Amino acid sequence: MGRKTILHMLTPLKQMSPFDVNMALDAGYDHVVPYTEVALADVTGLVQDAIFSRPPDAGTATGVFLAGRDTVLALDMIDAAKKAMVPPFEISIFADPAGSFTTAAAMAAKVETALEKLHGRNLAGAKVTIFGATGVVGYCTAVISAKEGAEVTLAGHDGASRVEKIAETIKARFGIAVKAADGSTDEKKTILLQETEVVLAAAKAGVRVISAEQLRSAAHLLVAADVNAVPPSGIEGLAVHSKVEKLGETSVTGIGALTIGNLKYKTQSSLFKQMIGSEKPVVYDFQDAFALARSIEK
Repeated sequence: MGRKTILHMLTPLKQMSPFDVNMALDAGYDHVVPYTEVALADVTGLVQDAIFSRPPDAGTATGVFLAGRDTVLALDMIDAAKKAMVPPFEISIFADPAGSFTTAAAMAAKVETALEKLHGRNLAGAKVTIFGATGVVGYCTAVISAKEGAEVTLAGHDGASRVEKIAETIKARFGIAVKAADGSTDEKKTILLQETEVVLAAAKAGVRVISAEQLRSAAHLLVAADVNAVPPSGIEGLAVHSKVEKLGETSVTGIGALTIGNLKYKTQSSLFKQMIGSEKPVVYDFQDAFALARSIEK
């Protein structure tokens, strides 16, 4: 009889997401165990309990999933979990707070595909503006896009102050530069869009950030993507099921939330399956999710 696969699911929140529990079980884990209200300082002890309670050859049959709603905290938890390993006692780690890592990966991969198929280019050199940049999806898409060579601007809905701090944390952790801009008014958003080639809407569900009029005035805009599946859409006129369809009377290609969500689902499921099937323990963050989402798109 084969060894049971066990996934320990850690979140700093009061509840573990049923979405992630279902995904892990459907991907093939025999057991998933949620741990709630987990602080960064708790990670070491929990991970070491997990690694020392099974023999070293059970490393790939044991995993830790890191949830929550905070990108930086999830990345810090990954670091803490890695440091807690005592070779040969090691297990797999996968972080996807609020599904943001796999959502951001899917969004970036879909945009890259659209640029390649419709314009013969990729994210390198593209002028990308992200609305909803203070959230987890916005943060991750900023890093992914910038690492691919894009010129990234974080647009702050409440001014430039918070996105400037986010840009600083990205620079400090990843060594890459992104810009911060004030996107607090329609006039300021219009100005930002006039120099944008790719716009990514990652705002809260049900919040419209870009109007049809603003899209029409964005002379250089090529692709617009939105992860908001709750009406109204983040980008006016962009249907949730849109794949690579033109937005209204513009020449802009729209990518809707359900199209991104479908790839997100495949990416998260595949990462869980890879954890179970790996010959040695693995560690996955949003950059690994992007690499996988991109390969699925190919």
